Amino acid sequence: MFQENAKVVDHYTIASKTHLIKLHCPKIAAIIRPGQFVMIKLPGGNDPLLGRPFALYDTTLDDQGKPTGIEIVYLELGKMTSLLPAVVPGQSIETWGPLGKPFPIFPNKDHVAFIAGGIGQTPFLAFGKQLLGIKAYGGDSIKKSLNKVTMIYGVRSAPFLAGVDHFKSIGLDLFCATDDGSQGFHGRVTELLKTLPKAEHWYGCGPEPMLHALCKLALEDNTPCHVSLESPMACGLGICFSCVVKVKAEGGWDYKRICVDGPVFNADTLVLE
Repeated sequence: MFQENAKVVDHYTIASKTHLIKLHCPKIAAIIRPGQFVMIKLPGGNDPLLGRPFALYDTTLDDQGKPTGIEIVYLELGKMTSLLPAVVPGQSIETWGPLGKPFPIFPNKDHVAFIAGGIGQTPFLAFGKQLLGIKAYGGDSIKKSLNKVTMIYGVRSAPFLAGVDHFKSIGLDLFCATDDGSQGFHGRVTELLKTLPKAEHWYGCGPEPMLHALCKLALEDNTPCHVSLESPMACGLGICFSCVVKVKAEGGWDYKRICVDGPVFNADTLVLE
């Protein structure tokens, strides 16, 4: 893990209350992998006092193809993310990472599906590029792992669909769902998933109720599934034990820390309540 005073290179809106921020942090960019996250803290104050976790959206490269920074996409929701849009290029943000474990990649797969709800699409751009052999991360060489990635992306209403062009540009088969029917499928992503050709492996990220529904569907359908859990975090380092999830254990269940044991978990290991 590295801690860098990351300079803001660019910062702009990509959907309703949804923004993309580019940070210059070469040490983190060189080793971060899809599925991992960073903690960032606002400049010039202690309110909020603690940093907040943000998933890697993508890395930025220099003219020689060397990673120089990271991109983060976020939704204005709580205090931190409501203040973050005021940060402008040229300012610096305290950033530390990479944190957590990356998405696992399984050999001998031809077709996987990403299931994203709300702001849960953010980890999947880099992961899609990695699986399709478009880009490498963490110092690895480029290697294509499969032929087809389907992405099922749901939000409350069409104005909140963020980064759709980014996902289409890398060759994902993209299907959108909205709660109000304003674009794409009218309903939940898990309902849309049932109507599509079955993938060999599912990866999910989004609100807890959506992930619970996805995990239960995966168990019923006997489809391998990994989910990236969203959780408030105080440290991101596993010290405070504030971000825990129940997992199956011998004789019952136990707690795992999302920040260090996750954020990606095998759906089959989670205790669903």
